[in-house]
Amino acid sequence: MILRRVIEHVGKQQWTAIWIDLVIVVVGVFIGIQVSNWNEARATNRRAAEFTEQLTTDLREEAWGSQLLVEYNGDVLANAERAAAALDGRTVLSDAALLVSAYRATQYKQKLRRRSTYDELTSTGSIGLIRNRELRDTAMRVYTVPTYDNSAKEGRESLYRQAFRMSMPTEVQRALASH
Repeated sequence: MILRRVIEHVGKQQWTAIWIDLVIVVVGVFIGIQVSNWNEARATNRRAAEFTEQLTTDLREEAWGSQLLVEYNGDVLANAERAAAALDGRTVLSDAALLVSAYRATQYKQKLRRRSTYDELTSTGSIGLIRNRELRDTAMRVYTVPTYDNSAKEGRESLYRQAFRMSMPTEVQRALASH
């Protein structure tokens, strides 16, 4: 329709009408592009808000899990110290209490990580959607530092754990674990 009008105006040499048609086309294209950009920006902002909320939730759970591990490992350490004190005569424990403390000193806890949001953001190159720099930096530190893995590995590979578990009959270990 516009093309037909432009051809008519060129044929009649109506330059003003040609310029008006050209301005209408340019303005229409500009408005179309601008609307598309606004829609894209709105969708990006929505995705950013969703990822920010998900990452915040994941990090809260990680913090809770970290606190759980600190308390758990503190209990394991307290049992190790209690057993060591009984063995070197600084304190008196019954044989059963000594055995329980010695067994508890061999335990470790490995926590499942909640990192799917972070992994999705990094694997798709979308980590920039997290505009809160502090949140983004915290997530990067939490999910890239090998503290959890190292702690679990140290618990599993502890020489004390290996020596104790190798010398203790399996039935006794099962009985201790169930109580």
